[in-house]
Amino acid sequence: MKFVLSSDAGTSELCVSGEEYKYLIKVRRHTIGDLIAFRSRQNLREEYLYRLDRTDGRNGYFILQGHHEALCEVTNRLHIGWCLVDPKTVEKTLPMLSELGVTKITFIHCHRSQRNFRLDFERFERIMESSIMQCGRSSLIELSESPALSTFLKENPEAVILDFAEDVLSKDDRMDTVVIGCEGGFDDNERKLFAAHRVRSLPSPMILRSETAAVAIAAMHL
Repeated sequence: MKFVLSSDAGTSELCVSGEEYKYLIKVRRHTIGDLIAFRSRQNLREEYLYRLDRTDGRNGYFILQGHHEALCEVTNRLHIGWCLVDPKTVEKTLPMLSELGVTKITFIHCHRSQRNFRLDFERFERIMESSIMQCGRSSLIELSESPALSTFLKENPEAVILDFAEDVLSKDDRMDTVVIGCEGGFDDNERKLFAAHRVRSLPSPMILRSETAAVAIAAMHL
C-alpha cells in the first residue's frame, strides 16, 4: 500500500478508526512511531506523512510530519470508448486499467449492449480509490457515458476502432482514443460509421473478450 485516503489528510493531527484502523493496525501491523503516507480525495497529488503516535484499541492517532507533491502518472494519455458490458466485468477490470494509467473511459451504449445494465459510478470510484492506494497513482480515471457509437465518434473524430481488420495495431500507431466493442462486437450499421476512422486489430490470432482487449490496449499504450 502506497498511501491511505482520508478526508482529514493535511491536518496537524489525524484520527483513524473503523476499517482503516483494522487494516493499518491489525492487518498491516503498524506500530507506534511508524510513518504512514496519507492523501485527501480533494488533492491526490499532495502526500502527507504522519507518524503513528498512539492507539486505544479502536482508534489510531497520527501526528503530521511533513508533506510534498507526489505526482505519479504515465506519460501517454489514453481514452477508451468501451461499448457497454456487464458492470461486474467493469468492476473486475477497473483496477488493472487504473494501474496501467488509462486517463478516461466512456461507456458507449451500442446496438449489441444489453439494455438492462446500469452503471454505478460511485461504486466504480470506490474501486479505483482502492486501486490507487495500492499502486500510488495520483488521479482517478475519468468516467462518462455516451448514448450511441455515432455520438461518440462525432465527439472523438480521431478515435481508432478496434475490430477485425487487416491492419494490425502497433506501438507506432498514435491512439489517444480507442473504441472497443461489447461482447458480440459491432453490428453492420455501426461498421458503416468506420469509414472515416482507422480500424485496427490486435496482434493476436485469438478472439479476445472485451475486457481483455481493454487491458491489452492499455498495456500497449504505456
